[in-house]
Amino acid sequence: MKGKLLSALVVAVALLSMCARAAALDVNREVTPEGLTVLHVKRQNLPMVVVSLLVRAGAAHEPEELAGLAHLTASLLDEGTKTRTAMQISEEISYIGARLGVSAGMDYTTLNLTVLKKDINKGFEVFSDVLLNPTFPEEEIKRIKDLVKGSLRQREEDPSFLARKAFNEEIYGGHPYGRLVEGSPESIDAVGQGAMVGFHSEHFVPNNSILAVVGDITADELDGMLEKYLGDWRRKPVSPIEVPPPENPLRKVVKVDRDLTHANIILGHLGVRRDNPDYYALSVMNYILGGGGFSSRLMASVRDEMGLAYDVHSFFSPGKHSGSFRAGVQTKNASANTVIDEILRQIRLIRDEKVSQKELEDAKAFLIGSYPRKFDTMSKIAGFLVQVEFFGLGLHYIDEYPELIRSVTEDDMLRVARKYLDPENFVLVVVANQSEAEVKEPLKPEPGAQ
Repeated sequence: MKGKLLSALVVAVALLSMCARAAALDVNREVTPEGLTVLHVKRQNLPMVVVSLLVRAGAAHEPEELAGLAHLTASLLDEGTKTRTAMQISEEISYIGARLGVSAGMDYTTLNLTVLKKDINKGFEVFSDVLLNPTFPEEEIKRIKDLVKGSLRQREEDPSFLARKAFNEEIYGGHPYGRLVEGSPESIDAVGQGAMVGFHSEHFVPNNSILAVVGDITADELDGMLEKYLGDWRRKPVSPIEVPPPENPLRKVVKVDRDLTHANIILGHLGVRRDNPDYYALSVMNYILGGGGFSSRLMASVRDEMGLAYDVHSFFSPGKHSGSFRAGVQTKNASANTVIDEILRQIRLIRDEKVSQKELEDAKAFLIGSYPRKFDTMSKIAGFLVQVEFFGLGLHYIDEYPELIRSVTEDDMLRVARKYLDPENFVLVVVANQSEAEVKEPLKPEPGAQ
């Protein structure tokens, strides 16, 4: 018993210590004359530096007929510059034990560097070269295109991928969020070198970017690095791209027939933007519904009581322009209808009745207690900072998040559940052996029924 108490005490002290470090995160924010937003956190516990650059350009900023342009542009950044081949870039980064990565998402592209303090000049040199001087060599374009198309063909064999793809297409329709970031084989073939050069020239400018630098580097040292390696990076006019919100789709059931023993199911609808003030209450509510793992209602009912799935979950996925809510599960074909009905029953239940005080307090305790994990590595801190800036949350958010969660009430749970969960108008996607699953249109409950 004493051992358990001691272990609990150690964990509590560790969490308090982590919370204190999170709250004490000293962030220096500046905007350079060229419009680059710079976020700096000095951390000297390890002799390394992490650099994360976010460019406000992703798949949502590309023409539909050139879907995949942002992804290809990002993939080609480190495949050759005016002074380095792809092999030279790889060898120089490997020689100093650094990591350099580029990725494109729906709303933005990120370029990340992790380097030892002693090699920071070489790291920044290669980082800036890749950012400012990509040449998009034709031979590398063909190679990357073949890799992307091969990956897409392979993913088409994955039932969970098919379900996600069909779900996004249905809830977003013609909105960019309904497309794959990688594009389609046809649109990928349509993307040429000129399009990549133009996309890079138009969007990869300092006044359209956020730079976070975390680690063993002082403010003066950082200023010197920025002047030396990004001093010639000039601002350009950036035309805001208006992305109209998607139309909320009506109730629809999508069946994809595959020779499977288990049905892959997604049920959901449009959600919220990340800057929605109800985001925090939704986080707590969804933890209780299906986001809390073994602590969630969906897991307790579908897995523990009914024994019909190994995992069942729900989540809100917020975006810059829109978001989605979805519940997902894999179950035997024969039990698909039963599980779908139970998910809808649980959604109605959390809309109809207040959650218990214990559920509420447990959810808030987990979300607040796990919050410091966002700051337990330099890479996480850098990624967190560019996200906070991108979504316009303000640096005060770092300290205010625990209180925002703590202030959520039982009434808030009921209000946001009724406002943002819709058990009547939703998209249901089922990838399964349809002859075995025999998926039916979910029945609407009689008035007053649970």
